[in-house]
Amino acid sequence: MTDIADAPTSLRREVATSTARVLGRGLLMFAVTLVVVTVLWQVLLWAFGVNAYVGKGPADIWAFLVTAPAAPENRDLLLGRLWVTLGHAFIGFAAGLVVALAAAILFQLNRGVEHALMPLAMLLRSVPLVAMAPVITLVFGRDLWTVAVIGGIVVLFPALVNIVFGLRSASPQMTDVVHVYGGSAFTALRKVALPSSLPAFFAAVRISVPGAITGALLAEWLATSDGIGGGIGPAISQSKFPEVWASVVLVTAAALILYNLMQVIEDVALTRMGMHPLKNV
Repeated sequence: MTDIADAPTSLRREVATSTARVLGRGLLMFAVTLVVVTVLWQVLLWAFGVNAYVGKGPADIWAFLVTAPAAPENRDLLLGRLWVTLGHAFIGFAAGLVVALAAAILFQLNRGVEHALMPLAMLLRSVPLVAMAPVITLVFGRDLWTVAVIGGIVVLFPALVNIVFGLRSASPQMTDVVHVYGGSAFTALRKVALPSSLPAFFAAVRISVPGAITGALLAEWLATSDGIGGGIGPAISQSKFPEVWASVVLVTAAALILYNLMQVIEDVALTRMGMHPLKNV
């Protein structure tokens, strides 16, 4: 792992150039993703012959949010719900990622703990959350505890698998060196396994973002009845289809923005730490 602060000027300049290239590439990929999703959306509406009363295209949503006389009220309503959903997603994201990181560290230090707890993680992964949600709601109530539990369950398993894989990808030779010099298992974890697991950890963070948003929407739909997830059901029952589609567009755009932001942060951080080959960035 390269320490950029102690590197020669030429290497620091190369890292700065690579970082700028990573940022530019991230912005370009985000723009391309938006264009592809928008075109695919309109093409699918045409291909399946969706009734214009039910199926709304990009132009309809643009009018609903920007050009229609009621657009300011529409934006205020949906952006307010979106902020609630993003807040719920952050709670589930933090809860799931913290538990996944703590469990992965315990698994690395004690394989017996892994043998005891991994079946529980597999159980949480295999049982549909729609079936578990009523029990979770009865136990934790219709508040942020339920949001944290549902969102955390969605995030937990993929994050746990990635972080465990990253911790076990550490070089056995480097771990042996720590042990030869009297280091404990925790020292080897701190000095070798955790730094080596950073790419896997960033990957876990990246894939947890859309999972956390999904968990938040599910919690709002089944428990709290607020945010985007809580607003879509009443909008469908009242045939407010532009509101439904605009809600989906906003939450999808938020997920794409956050996912790409995490990708850029990952690339920049790993590049500056010397964990991306500069010629490949």
